[in-house]
Amino acid sequence: MWEVPIARNRQGKASGIGQYGAPNAWRPSASIPMLTCVDDPTRPPRRHVITRIVARLVDFARRDATVIALAGLVLSLAAGYYAAGHLSINTDIGHLLSTDLPWRQQEIALNRAFPQNVDSLAVVIDGTTPELADVGAGALADKLRGEPLLFRSVRRPDGGPFFEHNGLLFLSKDALQTMSDQLVEAQPLLGSIAHDPSLRGLFDALTLFVEAAAKGQMKIDKLDPTLVAIDGVMRSVLAGKSEVLSWQRLMTGVTPKARDLRRFVLTQPVLDFTSLEPGGKATAEIRHLARALALDPEHGVRVRITGPVALNDEEFATLREGAARSTILSLVSVCAVLFAALRSGKLVFAIFATLASGLVLTAGFAAIAVGSLNLISVAFAVLFIGLAVDFSIQFSIRYRDQRYRRGDLAAALHGTGESIGASLLLAAGATAIGFFSFLPTEYQGIRELGVIAGVGMIIAIVLNFVLLPALLALLRPAGEPEPVGFRRAAPLDRLLLTQRGWVIGAAALLAAGGLALLPRLSFDFNPLNLKDPNSESVSTLFDMMKDPTTTPYTAEVLAPSLDAAQVLADRLSELPEVAQAVTMASYIPRDQPEKLAIIDDLALLLGPTLTPAETLSPPGDDQVLTAIAACRDALRSVAAAAGPQSVPARLSQALGEAASRGPVIVAPLRRALLGGLVHQLDLLRLLLQAKPVTLDALPEDLRQSWTATDGQARVEIFPRGDARDNTVLKRFVAAVRTIAPDATGTAVTIQESGRTISGAFVEAGVIAVAAITILLGLVLRRWREVLLVIAPLLLAAILTLATAIVIGLPLNYANIIALPLLLGIGVAFDIYFVMNWRGGLTDHLRSSTARAVIFSAFTTMVAFGSLMLSDHPGTAEMGKLLSLSLAWTLFCTLLILPALLGPAPVARRAVDHPGQSRQDELLS
Repeated sequence: MWEVPIARNRQGKASGIGQYGAPNAWRPSASIPMLTCVDDPTRPPRRHVITRIVARLVDFARRDATVIALAGLVLSLAAGYYAAGHLSINTDIGHLLSTDLPWRQQEIALNRAFPQNVDSLAVVIDGTTPELADVGAGALADKLRGEPLLFRSVRRPDGGPFFEHNGLLFLSKDALQTMSDQLVEAQPLLGSIAHDPSLRGLFDALTLFVEAAAKGQMKIDKLDPTLVAIDGVMRSVLAGKSEVLSWQRLMTGVTPKARDLRRFVLTQPVLDFTSLEPGGKATAEIRHLARALALDPEHGVRVRITGPVALNDEEFATLREGAARSTILSLVSVCAVLFAALRSGKLVFAIFATLASGLVLTAGFAAIAVGSLNLISVAFAVLFIGLAVDFSIQFSIRYRDQRYRRGDLAAALHGTGESIGASLLLAAGATAIGFFSFLPTEYQGIRELGVIAGVGMIIAIVLNFVLLPALLALLRPAGEPEPVGFRRAAPLDRLLLTQRGWVIGAAALLAAGGLALLPRLSFDFNPLNLKDPNSESVSTLFDMMKDPTTTPYTAEVLAPSLDAAQVLADRLSELPEVAQAVTMASYIPRDQPEKLAIIDDLALLLGPTLTPAETLSPPGDDQVLTAIAACRDALRSVAAAAGPQSVPARLSQALGEAASRGPVIVAPLRRALLGGLVHQLDLLRLLLQAKPVTLDALPEDLRQSWTATDGQARVEIFPRGDARDNTVLKRFVAAVRTIAPDATGTAVTIQESGRTISGAFVEAGVIAVAAITILLGLVLRRWREVLLVIAPLLLAAILTLATAIVIGLPLNYANIIALPLLLGIGVAFDIYFVMNWRGGLTDHLRSSTARAVIFSAFTTMVAFGSLMLSDHPGTAEMGKLLSLSLAWTLFCTLLILPALLGPAPVARRAVDHPGQSRQDELLS
């Protein structure tokens, strides 16, 4: 029969029944071994070799605490110094996925053939008039070409000499004829302005037209569009605003569309992948030059930057800006929870020191093993803290429990290592195996994370057995005056045992419901949904995606020749999911003979008008004011007959107010009315010189964008419909692949990336569960107990994913990182309870283990829960799923697992002790 001595408490009185049913303040002498479950209760308990090793390791750390602490400090400093000098961050997202994947091979082949299209910064220039946008884009492109150290290439896909000469050929025949007719009607005005391109020339020309209308030589209403446009700009200037007259609209009579008001400059910046913002210098230079050129809203122009480089840079910047706030909030919250759990500043300090040492040592290992962190493996720090803190909390709370039972610090540390060492070691081993399971996957980013985090778990458990006990021995926390655990949870413990059938049935129903929902689980492969929609690069990209011709979500095919590319493009264009398929041949205008004939006729009529023999010298302000007054008077004579609300009357009033302000109004009027005049006249002269366009006549930069040096040609396919809709993109890519199965491009790669990443996690999950199951089988040697560890973990995973489906939280690139954390913490929690149950414990919720589990989960939850407050959508969703998974893990561990375990096997074999229940005979 096992006999449990009744010891005295600190007041010298006999203690009552305490934690685990053991007597309060039970402190056996060092010669009395801690009782464990054995087949023959009359024989002394046998210790597993692992338990003895851990206990001796803890004793060694206690005896040589000073040496251990100094060694830990030296190793940490050395590792930190090495990591600071050798561990870098590689922000090149192209290195995250294996290059051996078929779709990656297709992407690499396309990038190799057209390297100038990779890693681009797109500058979007919007103007209040087409002229402002065009002039601004040209000026900025010229400046950027003068920065070869920052930009490998600079080009204008919608502008430059080629389009300035041949732009009219890309209009339809009907549109070109209509424009030609309008320009012929505007010939008198164009001639006057070309001869005197000043405010004086403009108002003198208007005066002549108005006087001709007054004499009946023309109808005044034919001047209405011109007068209305000038009146609107005049009133804007008088009101202190910066509206600019569109001479293109005035000459052609066509209202510009949003596409006409936008120009692009495509650059390929020199990237620095050692920086969190590889394109930061290039972006800063673009903004500097834009300011120097006065390309700002005040001058009618808006410059925005987007493209792959800008999107990634802004994302890193957003993460960095929110990191400080999240870190401070996490630290404060973790400190509060740890103090509530441990009630000792010395214990909290010891845990933080152990965590810091482990994190630095893991970083040192990462510097040796991988050299540079990618955008996924950089998360090793978050996972290390979230998992390693559990080991420290479990050890520390068990230490508190043993300190209460044994009193003496040395005995308490020995008892801690003896009682929880095997559980912690098994939990750490299972967690490490979970991370190592990522090694066989095709996801390079997660492979490196698996190596670093897996070794980090080994480092963490070693430090918790060596450094943490040494620090506790040096700090010597005060003794424990009362039991550690939740005594009020006893009724719930009894309920879970007596009603375990109902609890198990409810768990089965939850599992069935969750499994029924799992087919609806989706993976959001669109990376734009994880970015801040208010950032410039993302909002600009969304704006571009409204126009199907400028969406970046296209498919691309590499054809062996231009002829083959055109045949493929013709077939693809017939698909209902495709808006258009473009090749280099698309830049050869159709119906060129007919269009050139129209242009030649127009040049014959307008040529002499646009190229006068001489132009007048610029007028003085007085001459301008005189011309304004003359135009005002001419309009008044017409307005008398047309009425006070007529167009001539309104413009006459505006001109009168302008004249009354004197010379101060001349400069603002010149900027507003003539800002795009000279450019538009020059452009019109060039457009009238169009020549037949052939493939050989295409500019070199355009040719290089569509045909490679080896003759291969590119086909770019644009989707029909909203490219931001994942369903539209899926149908689009599937349709394109029916004709071009080797298609690549952004629309393809983002979907394939999603499949690869989600597949990698599924593959790693299966491997991890299998490997952990084998490990547990080898250690526990009872398959029922193995299932007891795995079952709550699987249930928590099912409930987490089912809840995500219900609340509309899809898996994505960011929050999927919660799954390995769920696996690690879930396995650890379940192992603690099952190992206690093997030792004879059934009052799980009253135990110190339950306290440790709860506070460990809360510590991790508040640490990661702060991520939900991030301005970055991806980070916020990661925090949501992490918190959700931790909540379900805690639910399954505390409520479902005890019911699954049932009565402890030792409790069924124990012999009743007088005055005590079988449970009261069992120790932690």
